[in-house]
Amino acid sequence: MRPTVTASQVLPPPAWALAQRHLIARLDEAAPAFQKRYTRADGTLVWRREWPGMDGSDDGYESYHNWPLFYALGGSAEVHQQSRFLWNAVTRQFTAYGQVWREFDTYYDWMHHGESSIYLYYFGLADPTVATDRDRALRFARMYTGDDPDAPNWDAAHRLIRSPITGSRGPRFENSWEDWATHRAVLANYPAPFEDIPGVAGARADWNDDRVYAEILRLLNQRQMRGDVPLNLTATSLVTHAFLHTGDERYRRWVLDYLGAWAERIAANGGLCPDNVGPTGKIGECLDGKWWGGYYGWRWPHGFFTILEPLLIAAANAVLLTGDRSYLDIPRGQLDRMLDRGRVEDGRLLVPQRHTDAGWTAYAPLTPQHPLLLWYISQEAQDAARLERFPERHTEWPRVLPGRGKGDNIHTAPWYGYLCGQNPDYPQQILDTQWADVVQRLDTMAHDDGDPETWDVHHWQQINPVCTEALLQLTCGGPQIIYHGGLLHVRLRYFDAVARRPGLPPDVGALVTALDAESTTVTLTNLSPLHPRHLILQSGAFGEHEFVAATELGPTPADPTGAAPSLPVNSHHLSVVLPPGRTLTLRLGMRRYCRTPSYDQPV
Repeated sequence: MRPTVTASQVLPPPAWALAQRHLIARLDEAAPAFQKRYTRADGTLVWRREWPGMDGSDDGYESYHNWPLFYALGGSAEVHQQSRFLWNAVTRQFTAYGQVWREFDTYYDWMHHGESSIYLYYFGLADPTVATDRDRALRFARMYTGDDPDAPNWDAAHRLIRSPITGSRGPRFENSWEDWATHRAVLANYPAPFEDIPGVAGARADWNDDRVYAEILRLLNQRQMRGDVPLNLTATSLVTHAFLHTGDERYRRWVLDYLGAWAERIAANGGLCPDNVGPTGKIGECLDGKWWGGYYGWRWPHGFFTILEPLLIAAANAVLLTGDRSYLDIPRGQLDRMLDRGRVEDGRLLVPQRHTDAGWTAYAPLTPQHPLLLWYISQEAQDAARLERFPERHTEWPRVLPGRGKGDNIHTAPWYGYLCGQNPDYPQQILDTQWADVVQRLDTMAHDDGDPETWDVHHWQQINPVCTEALLQLTCGGPQIIYHGGLLHVRLRYFDAVARRPGLPPDVGALVTALDAESTTVTLTNLSPLHPRHLILQSGAFGEHEFVAATELGPTPADPTGAAPSLPVNSHHLSVVLPPGRTLTLRLGMRRYCRTPSYDQPV
């Protein structure tokens, strides 16, 4: 029998709870309308007959990637069912285009593999009992652990992934003319990948010029396509995903060994992460000894965040798998080295985003998402202190910006401010903002009369009306994932004990109002005056935390004077009964990252 808490307070329906339930109900309506507008009867996207090159399948998956997550938060079963139908349709469509083989991208980099794979990770949160999901998880992981002879991406002897471009056909050591065909116009707007491209002067290279493009391809194949890059660390999420399905120790060992190999390379490079490792494991092996200049590295195309982000994704996966938060020292080291090179201008901290032959350059602000995720996972003083180094913390971070960005993740900073006691209106503000974005996207859809033959491959993901950031932050007490392939880190999950499914039961609203290293405070309310609601709380996205005790507080978390005696829990699950119209505020004592994570569900 699980420990059980029963609510008794009768309070007026909170505005935030009404807005939460309204958002969920409208998203349940919006998703099928989006599907009807943009897909055929077989689920394939209404689009072009042909699509060349290696890019694109990730964008097809991204069009619906968060639908199973929305279901896991409380969305309808229909949205969940259709998300599976649509995943299969995207897979068939892009197999016909040539980008997918054996249900996985034939070859691409792990920024894009990461974007498409989060769809699969959310299936695990939605329903881990689906046999095909488990089979895919193991089959795809084997493509990177050295267990699939048709995809020999892993070099066990040198502990490296053999190319920046990998997939179900193995490593891609030579890019063809067609591979980048759909990217040429876009990449012409980025800094050139090399400083010595014949016939190119200045910072940019015109990829649209066939002669220049031929030289770029030659240098890419010569310098960047053999050996490992930090971006490949995002593959640790795919292998962790297999562990969450099975608990098989070999997957945990692979993640820790691969991350450990990169930690050794960082140490060998004086504490700075190299962005390229040759086929024998030597730093700069294909770049004349330079530790910079690799694919998606310090120079090209984006710079620092494509170094920091995969390190943070992999370190967070290691924490999840072991409970050892010292793995966070790996991304911490890179972040601190850039902060130490930073300077404050006009009230903003600028750090170098790129390293070229001339040294550090391209000074710009850091996105707050990454240092905030470090703080969120660790809850350590050093990570809180680092945030004080950003002067914009008190000016720009608290703003609730309109829209939501590609990753539905642009409000991590104002949510952090809310948890710190600033901006008490944030829950209503973020719900209003997400509602406005849904309306805007559906309005765009209603007036979308263009020719599908001319649509960009990102067309649908920019209109997908399903949003999850507000629901994750407010109900689960956690930030949105790192969009390019991270796994979910939250304090709480919910399950409907009657319907035996994940997500908040009907009429139930939840608001996490405070958290620290040892506790999470949440208010739960039943908006129905007729029906009781029974739910199960889980500690962590994968049961990786443990509830120590549950203490019922007074009418608000700020008034603990009427707190009831603590109920011992000592489990990763807690049952809650919400009679009609009742509200409950709990302070949940927690031990974090102390249990073996799993997709297993309590219902």
